[in-house]
Order: sequence, then structure tokens, then C-alpha cells
Amino acid sequence: MSAPEEDAFVEEGDGDTDEMDEAADERDDAGEEAMEGEESKVYVPGMQPLQPGEELEMDRSAYRMYHECQTGAPCLSFDVLRDGDGEGREQFPLSMLLCAGTQANTALSNRLLVMRMHNLHGTEKEGEESGDDEQSDEEEEEEEEDEDKKPQMEMAMVPHYGGVNRVRVTQCGERSLAAVWSEKGQVEIFDLQRQMEAVHSAAAMAEFIKNQQETKPLFSFSGHMTEGFAVDWSPKVPGRLVSGDCKKNIHVWEPQEGSTSWKVDQRPFSSHSKSVEDLQWSPTEATVFASCSVDRSIRIWDIRAPPNSMLSADEAHSADINVISWNRSEPFILSGGDDGLLKVWDLRQFQSGHPVANFKQHSAPITSVEWNPADSSVFAAGGADDVVSQWDLSVESCDVGARAEGVKDLPPQLLFLHQGQSEVKEVHWHPQLPGVMISTALSGFNLFRTISV
Repeated sequence: MSAPEEDAFVEEGDGDTDEMDEAADERDDAGEEAMEGEESKVYVPGMQPLQPGEELEMDRSAYRMYHECQTGAPCLSFDVLRDGDGEGREQFPLSMLLCAGTQANTALSNRLLVMRMHNLHGTEKEGEESGDDEQSDEEEEEEEEDEDKKPQMEMAMVPHYGGVNRVRVTQCGERSLAAVWSEKGQVEIFDLQRQMEAVHSAAAMAEFIKNQQETKPLFSFSGHMTEGFAVDWSPKVPGRLVSGDCKKNIHVWEPQEGSTSWKVDQRPFSSHSKSVEDLQWSPTEATVFASCSVDRSIRIWDIRAPPNSMLSADEAHSADINVISWNRSEPFILSGGDDGLLKVWDLRQFQSGHPVANFKQHSAPITSVEWNPADSSVFAAGGADDVVSQWDLSVESCDVGARAEGVKDLPPQLLFLHQGQSEVKEVHWHPQLPGVMISTALSGFNLFRTISV
């Protein structure tokens, strides 16, 4: 690790220790007789509170993969770095690269991180119990196999003055760049080449640790005059960036020769009346982006026609709109707000002010939304209710057969509810690992794939 004062680890996410296992066995034995004959119930977050003494237990059969990761100080924003290992990888073990920024207690303790997580194995079904004669040998073999299947993580960190509000990455030619919005009121661009080399080579890591203090941003912009959260790289024009702040202003950045400097338009796009919370470039139109705001509106802009938005849905939510996601292959925008609502907007009828889908499953503000990059009907959301939800718009009521007691009233489009983290902040699909999701929270990272996607 490049900063020994901050512990970091990745582990299989069963959440159990030997002591916990023994205690659980005792509880199971004591309660087995009382439970006999009772019908098991499905627990739905937000719909039925846990009774005194009740605890939730993870059903590993509901996951194809599940791991947990800690980085010392919490990382409340991150992004997925594409790697050169190929597309559509489903065979275990898997690997991934992430870039994240910390929110430490003091400004000087923050870091910008590049993490390589590898040897990520899937969850395995419980095998049949073996006989007494074979049990000892099999247990020994299983211990050796478990050692081989331990997940691994390398992490390259550089100091960053100020907590990282949001980080987004892009590929510019051969370079991987990170745009970092920090609490000090600046947006900075970092070249991640040295960090990426370090997490792949022990020699490069040793050299990186020796010289990490020398890492400086390629470019920084202080023209926002206040902090912010909204930032997004264009998928159509390499190096083009848009950033928005808490004083309602939006600035567009154009890369200059060599992508080591940017020209930032000093004239802000300014149709919002309150803080800009999220920004998303169109996946198909190079000059078009969308924004959402505390003023409860979603707006569509064209950088060729500043400073006002082209289209808007005012009062799109009944409270602050925190996050949006633009579908890569359909004319849909997904939004999530402080009202706990998830809404899907069809851009062909955007100004009608009526979403084509509206879901109320989360019991607290929505903190993250994202369409599945491989399936245009599937999306995920994270909320302040400590839940990550997965949805499929292609599912209709007639597609759902008999449902268990307790879930009959749930929307048929709801696929999965993932729990176990505290204060979920961001969720992302991995673009190269089908169905794999990463979520970050105050309690750390989860890396998982459910049986639903």
C-alpha cells in the first residue's frame, strides 16, 4: 500500500467469523423447534421492520459473485476504468480497475486512488456433506482451494487536498484521465498513467510510492467560485467535459492540442435557479447534454446555443433532483430525487412533463442511478435507505406468475434489492463484466453480480 496509515483490503463478503458462525449455530439449534411448521417470509426493505432480536442473513445463492472492500477513509464517489483484458468477460476469476476519491475527516488526509481488484471468484453452492473417512482430507483440500481463491487488491494513492465530491474518468487516446470535483471549489484533471502502471507491477509500485508526492493535476479550473458535484466527460468528443456547481452555473471545457490543457468557456449555462446536482452528455449527440437541479427541473442543452437550455421538464420531481442517467441506445433519461422516486423520461415527449415510468420503492433520497450498458431496459439505483435496487422495464405484470406472500404488491419491474451497506452513495455497472455492479458507501465497497442480471 502506498499509504500505510490507511488500511485497505478486499474480501469475500460472507460477513461471518468463526465466533459468529458458532453463535449462529446455537441460535439455529435453539430456534429450530420453535420455527418448525412456521412458513418462511420474504423480507422487503421498508415494508416490514425487523422485530427485536431478528437479524438479516445473506442468501449467497442469490448472488453469482459477492465481495467487500475497504479503503480506509470512505470513498463517496468512484468510476470504472476500462482495462485491456477484453469485453464481455464472465468467466471467473474476474478483475477490475476503479478510480475513487476519499472524504477523510481532514482536508490533508484525502487521496485520489486507483485500485486493481483481481482473483474475484464467484459464490459457490454448498456441496454435499462428505463421510467421516473422507472429511479430513476434503477439508484440507478446501482450505488450500480457499487460499488460492482469496481476492487481491493493489492500490496506488496520491495526496489530494480537500475531500473529493465526485470523480469521473475517460480515455483520451492512450491516456486515462480523471476529472475531480473537490470541496475546495476546484475541478482538476489528473493523468492516471503512473497509478495504473503501479497497480500492475511491483517494481512500478515501489517507484510510484517513492515519488507519489510529485503527482500534480494536468489542469485545474477555479472559475466556479464555489464547490459542486456535477461533472461528465463526453462519450463522443474525447476530452470534452462539462461541470456544474452549487450556485447553478455550468461550464463546458474544450480540450486543446495534446489533451494536456483545456479552454473553459467563461460564460456559464445558467437556466437553473439552484444548485446543479448532476450532468450527462448525450450518448449520440456530440453537442447535447442534460442536467438536473435542486430547483426540481431537468434540462436539455446544446452547447452551440448558450446560455439557455433547449428543453426543460419543470417540477419533474417534488423535491431536489439528485441524479440522472442517459440511456445509451434509447431516448430515455432516468432521474432520482430526494422524494425517493425513480422516473423514466422519454425525450420524444419530454416537455409534456409526464414520465413514462414512475417507481416508489426506496424510502429515502435516491443517491445514484445508472442504466445497464449492455441492456437498455435494465437500470440500477442506490438510496439513502441503504438499498441498491435493480429494475427491468421490459417486465410486465402478465410476465409475472404466482408471487410469494409479502412481494405481491411490489412492481413487477423490480428485480432485486441489495443490502448490507451503510449510506450508499454511488452505484456503477462494469462495462466489460456483464451484470457486475460496484457500489460505494460510508461502510466501504461492494462488488457483486446477482442472479437477476
